[in-house]
Amino acid sequence: MGSDGAWLHAADGRRILDGSSGLLCSNVGQSSPKVLDRIQQQFCRYSFGGAAVVRPHIQLELMGRLCRAVGRPEDSVALTTCGTLGVEVAVGLARNITRVRDGKTRGDILTSNLSYHGNSVFTLGIAGNQIRNPRPEDRYGLGPAFPAPYPPTHSYAHEGHACDASCADEVARSIDSRDAQNVAAVLIEPINGTTGGAFVPPGGYLRRVSEICRERGVLVIHDEVLTGLWRTGTPLASRHWDGCEPDLVILSKGLGAGYVGVGAVLVSPEIAPFLRHRDVDPLPAMGTMAAHPLQAAACLGVLDELESLDSAALAARGERLGRALRSLTGWAPVRDVRGIGHLYGVELASGLLWPLMQECERRGVFFYPFTGAGDPRSEGLVVAPPLASSAEDIDALTTALTDAVAALS
Repeated sequence: MGSDGAWLHAADGRRILDGSSGLLCSNVGQSSPKVLDRIQQQFCRYSFGGAAVVRPHIQLELMGRLCRAVGRPEDSVALTTCGTLGVEVAVGLARNITRVRDGKTRGDILTSNLSYHGNSVFTLGIAGNQIRNPRPEDRYGLGPAFPAPYPPTHSYAHEGHACDASCADEVARSIDSRDAQNVAAVLIEPINGTTGGAFVPPGGYLRRVSEICRERGVLVIHDEVLTGLWRTGTPLASRHWDGCEPDLVILSKGLGAGYVGVGAVLVSPEIAPFLRHRDVDPLPAMGTMAAHPLQAAACLGVLDELESLDSAALAARGERLGRALRSLTGWAPVRDVRGIGHLYGVELASGLLWPLMQECERRGVFFYPFTGAGDPRSEGLVVAPPLASSAEDIDALTTALTDAVAALS
């Protein structure tokens, strides 16, 4: 068995196209020569060195390079081992910042009812993923605080018409009901990930969320674990709209790209100085294995790959993918297609998810399933091929999916 780019090679000679970038992480595909070269160079120098012993040159290089790549060159960075820990660290940093800046004694973190922010007890507790939520008795009083601006979680508020920027008023009501003095941050996915299946927010929604939070002295944290680093066609998903720059950003999947587990929390220069205040509580923001030298080297190789991509060609492949997928909406099994860039959700009629997965695998393509919200609960495929996929790869993917849908019609 081997691999290259968007393809896996099975022992029996079959080729399998990875239609979901593994678990939405393999942005640059398999067997990257640039990643291998970076790892080999670093391996010959030293594979591990604690920051108290060895000056973290390569980690500092990664921090600076990452901030420039996503257009936040003045940010401060905390490196972690995964996206879940990135969320936990971002929450801790936000609480410390608002404690020092605003004198807040509580640090509530508000999320939507169609969100997913990681696999720890805390992050599962605050988020809205229905499948992975803890039992009510195990939530410690935690839970999502406001409805996401998407069906099926908020359509009840609009009497049939679509969500729009005014749905952000739900965020304002949630903050005000708790008193802004008790809220540290709103944690939000700028584009929905796998819980709902790639919902894109209404125009103006994220900007209005930012305005509401700034009016109340509440920080905005964007969870871009899944959407960051060109997954949606821009370095950060929030760049699709003006006026919604967050205070903190969490990155992970696209940075390690399936080669290493890693996470990064970016903190804007306006608030980072508060973390150096004498009254700030110490946080374990850098764990033992947080971007150790080999991890950092791999991430630099990933950035080498990402920055070598032709942005116009990448955008064209994303549009090609979107056109082909939207053509499926005329087929009976397909209820909806939504998404942007190299991230799409294909929602299916109830009961067809696993039969369609099997039909796709028979045709040599793998996709990631999602199960969302509502009654009956929505379900479908996340279509998210590696960013390094060729136009021919995109055509092979969409042809196989179209044939699989036709077989169930």
